[in-house]
Amino acid sequence: RLMIPVTPRGAGSGLSGGAVPIHGGIVLLFDRMNKIVDIDRGNLTITVEPGVITNEINEVLRDDGLFYAGYPMSLETCTIGGNVAENAGGGKAVKYGVTGRYVIGLHVVTPTGEMVELGGKRVKDVTGYDLIHLLVGSEGTLGIITQITLRLMPLPRASVDLLVLFTSAEDAVAAMPAIMTGGVIPTAVEFMDRASVHAACEYLNETIPYDQAGAMLLITVDGGSEDHVQRDYEAVGEKCLSAGAIEVYVADNHTTSERVWKVRRNIGEAFNLVSRNQSGEDIVVPPASIAKMVAKLLDLSARYGVMIPCFGHAGDGNLHARIVMNPSWTASRWNETLPKMLKELYSLTAELGGRISGEHGIGHKRKAYMPLVVSENYINMLRSIKRSLDPNNVLNPGKIFDL
Repeated sequence: RLMIPVTPRGAGSGLSGGAVPIHGGIVLLFDRMNKIVDIDRGNLTITVEPGVITNEINEVLRDDGLFYAGYPMSLETCTIGGNVAENAGGGKAVKYGVTGRYVIGLHVVTPTGEMVELGGKRVKDVTGYDLIHLLVGSEGTLGIITQITLRLMPLPRASVDLLVLFTSAEDAVAAMPAIMTGGVIPTAVEFMDRASVHAACEYLNETIPYDQAGAMLLITVDGGSEDHVQRDYEAVGEKCLSAGAIEVYVADNHTTSERVWKVRRNIGEAFNLVSRNQSGEDIVVPPASIAKMVAKLLDLSARYGVMIPCFGHAGDGNLHARIVMNPSWTASRWNETLPKMLKELYSLTAELGGRISGEHGIGHKRKAYMPLVVSENYINMLRSIKRSLDPNNVLNPGKIFDL
C-alpha cells in the first residue's frame, strides 16, 4: 500500500478549495467521464457520468418536456459530479430544493477500492441506511462517484421574472414574509443589496433606474400555463408593492429575463474590478433571520472599513457576503485582518442559528471555523464516519475537518 492521497476534481469551479490537493498526491479528473448513459422517460430519470456539464442535462431533455430541477447558479461551467459532492443549491431552491432532492442512484468506488451501487430508479427505498445522502455533500471525502441517476420533472410551460426595487435593504428583506406566505411559492427569490445592485448595473451599463434602489429582489414564478403564471406573478407583485416596493419590473420573455438575471450573475465580476483580494462567503440562517443578518453585515462592514456586499438566495436564507479588500490596504494588512473578520462573521451567523455554508461546502477554506457553529461531538461523528469508510485517510484528506 502506497497510501498516496487522491483528490477528485470536476470542473474546479468550487468555492471552498475542495478540489485542491493540499497534501499532494493524485488529482483524479473527471472531465472525460462526460456521457449521458440513459434517459428513462418511463421512470422519469436520467443517468449520467460525473463529468457532464450540468447545463447539458437540461439541453438534452428539453424536447421531451422534462427537466432536472437541481439548479446551481454556475450551471454552464460546473459538472454534475461536483454538484452532488457539494449538494449544490442555487436560484431555484426555494421551490425545487437542492441537488440532493433529485439524486436517487449512485455508483461509487470506495476509498478501500470496492465498487458499490447505491439506490437506483426506485422512488421509495428504505433498505438500510440512506447511504446516497451520506455521499451527497460529502465533498469527495467518502467515495468516488462514477455514475449518477437523477429524478426528473415536467418542464414548466411558462415562467416570469420580477425585478423589484426597494428603498433599502431593510425594506426588501422585510417584504420576504409577505411574499413567502402569500399563497404563491416563488421559484426563486434573490436578494441584492445597494452595493451589489450599483456595482453590477454599472459594470453592465444597465439602464434600469437603479440609482433610487437601496436593494432589489429578483423573483421568479413558473407553472403549467401562462394564465396561471400571470395570476401568480400579479399576486406576488401586489404583495411587493404593499410591502413598500418602489417599482416592479416584469420580464416575461427570454430576452428581458436574461437582462435582469445578468445583474444578479455579474455581481462577482463587478467587484473584481474593485479588488482581486476578496473572500466569498456562503452563510445561511433561518429565513426569518435574514433581516437581522443583513443588519449585522452592515455593522461589520462599517467597523472594519471594508465593503461587504450581500446578495444571494433570500427565499431560503442563504446569503453570499463577499468581503472585498479596501483598495488602500496593503496585502499584509488584508491577510492579517481577514481571519478576524471571518471569525466575527461566522460567530454572528451562529448567534442567529446559522451555519457557515449553505451550498459551497466547507472544503479547506472553512474547516478551521467549524467549531464556531457546531459542537465537538458533531465533528467527532463526522470523523467516525470518515475513519470507517476511509481508514487510511487517502481520499481528499484535510477537507471539512482534521483527523
